[in-house]
Amino acid sequence: MAQRSAAWRGILPGMDAPATPAPDSKDWTWVLERPCPDCGYDARTVEPAELSRLVTEASRPWAAVLARPDATVRPSPRVWSPSEYACHVRDVLRIFDERVRLMLGEDGVRFANWDQDAAARTERYWSQQPATVAMELAAAAADTAATFAAVGALDWTRTGIRSNGSRFTVATLGQYLLHDLRHHLWDVHA
Repeated sequence: MAQRSAAWRGILPGMDAPATPAPDSKDWTWVLERPCPDCGYDARTVEPAELSRLVTEASRPWAAVLARPDATVRPSPRVWSPSEYACHVRDVLRIFDERVRLMLGEDGVRFANWDQDAAARTERYWSQQPATVAMELAAAAADTAATFAAVGALDWTRTGIRSNGSRFTVATLGQYLLHDLRHHLWDVHA
């Protein structure tokens, strides 16, 4: 019964945890001020009103990535597979959608900490089925794009504060999210 339940959730049964990648402890907020030297993303060129469309566009390539025969293969023991990156992107979309909604409801809201490395272990990213992840990522992208599409002109400056003290507006949070989406496509050579 446990295997049926796991398979129903899109998790491949019987897969042991692989080596844990080194935690990403970088503060990536600098991408709001200058281009990313790796993926080339420049947040300064992104108009807030375009975020809905851009989130949708940056999410589409994941379907093809997850259809690749090597989607679950890690390039090295401590580097996520494309499927694991896609799980992360799916969860980032969900987290950011929730955060934007919180900001629209309460200016200056403080976000709970989200440990992406703990999420990867708890949700067993390495064992999730790529086809299921593709559907979930597309749904999360659609929800997040819809949230950005509904932001009123006066609401782009509403604020939220991450657990480490980083302060965002709805606009800069969206620009920051867009870097995550594009950078991880670069990570998986898409």
